[in-house]
Order: sequence, then structure tokens, then C-alpha cells
Amino acid sequence: MQPMANIALRAARQAGQIILRAMDRLDKLTVEEKANNDFVSNVDREAEAAIVEILHKTYPTHGILGEEQGSSYTSDEYTWIIDPLDGTTNYLQGIPHFCVSIALQKGRQLEHAVIFDPLRNEVFSASRGHGAQLNDKRIRVSQRTRLQEAVLGTGIPPGAVPLHLDAYMAMLKDFTRVCRAIRRAGSAALDLAYVAAGRTDGFWEFALQPWDIAAGTLIVREAGGFVGDFNGGDDFMRTGNIIAANPKCFRLMVQQIRPHLESPAG
Repeated sequence: MQPMANIALRAARQAGQIILRAMDRLDKLTVEEKANNDFVSNVDREAEAAIVEILHKTYPTHGILGEEQGSSYTSDEYTWIIDPLDGTTNYLQGIPHFCVSIALQKGRQLEHAVIFDPLRNEVFSASRGHGAQLNDKRIRVSQRTRLQEAVLGTGIPPGAVPLHLDAYMAMLKDFTRVCRAIRRAGSAALDLAYVAAGRTDGFWEFALQPWDIAAGTLIVREAGGFVGDFNGGDDFMRTGNIIAANPKCFRLMVQQIRPHLESPAG
């Protein structure tokens, strides 16, 4: 693992310890509703603070963009993009499916990524040009070539429901008709990691934030997969509308989604 990725992993593990320690007292957490059905707890904030402390101490000139604190530090060259607890709703409900997601961006290029599932002790990681790993073993996207054989992950953030629910349900209906199965697990970062590991064959979702998808994007690409917006282009970090899949399923998913696009921006 590259040195910067190692630091990211150290930070992710520290956050994971905070998250796991609080699991037996979920009823005592301080929970706020940032927006309709979009929650944050003191655990999210404590985990992010621990990550920021490690990253800033090691790389004091780097910028940091976190879900809970926003831009803590700014830099024209390096920026860490952090989701300290992706799958907060799962966590607060006691559903054992959530993770820590950390990526490093240099300019507009993603360089390093770590997604850590503390419950399963699974580390999905990648450095640009060095492939993707799960617990230090190389991973690759699946080889399925037909949607009829594919298992797809999906979701829709609460904030996207007012604008995108009709289009999303139309896509969901079409994919459900043609695919082997659809999974909505509640953590976009883990959804992307599972595509990279070949556990699922593709993933799509509306209106995600950079911290939801930055790490997973690099891991999928380094595992041989494609990541793009709903038109198959490269605008997903801006729009948050994302498709990730093995190369063949990616093309088929774009074809399936295009008829339901609400605007040319996709």
C-alpha cells in the first residue's frame, strides 16, 4: 500500500473504532436531522474529527473536505474527501452495513482511496495505477456480460426524492424486469466497493455528494470497471448521478437509463 493510502487507512481504522464503540449505546446518541430524513449523530462528528486530526497532522498543507465539517482546510493541490460514516441511517437503526470512506484528490485526479467496513474488518483500497485490493488481495470487477445475469446495487438519497423519484422508479422498474436481482443496501460507498470486488455487477444512484463516491470511484476504476454519469460521461462528481459497473454492464446500463433522463445534463 502506498504511504498516503496507509495514512488514510490509519485514519479510517481510528474512525472505525469510534463507530464500533458507540454501537452498544445507540439509544443514547445525539442525533440531528440535517434535512428531511438525512441524519447526523455525534458519532459521525467524532469520527470525522479523528480522521481530520490524523490527516492534518501528517499533511498540514493538504485541503480537507468532509461531509460534516465541509472544507476544514483548503489547498490548490491535494484535497482529502471524507465520509466518516457512510450509511448513518443503517447505523442508527442497528443495521450492520456502513463504512468509512476516504479519498485523496490531486487537482482533479483521484490518487488514493480507502473504504473500511469496521464490522467485517474489510479494507477496500486503491492507488492510481496500482490496482484495487480487498484486505491486500487484488480484486477485479465481475465478468458478466448480460443484464439478465446481473445483480445491481442502487439507492436514492432523501434529498433527491422530490426531484427525481419518478425517474428513479421508472429506472428501477425497468432494471427489475431485466436483471437477476436489485439490492438497495443503504451505503453508496460500500455499493461501489462491492462492484469493484465483483460482488455486484453494477450500481446506479441519483444526486450523491463527492464524499459518497470519491473513494469508490477510484477503487472501481482500478479494479477494471467503468464509472460515469447517466450519459456515460465524466460529469458524475458534479451532478452526483452515477453509474458504476464492469465494462459490458456499464454500457448496457447507460442504454437502459438514457430513455428516462430528465434533462440532457443526465
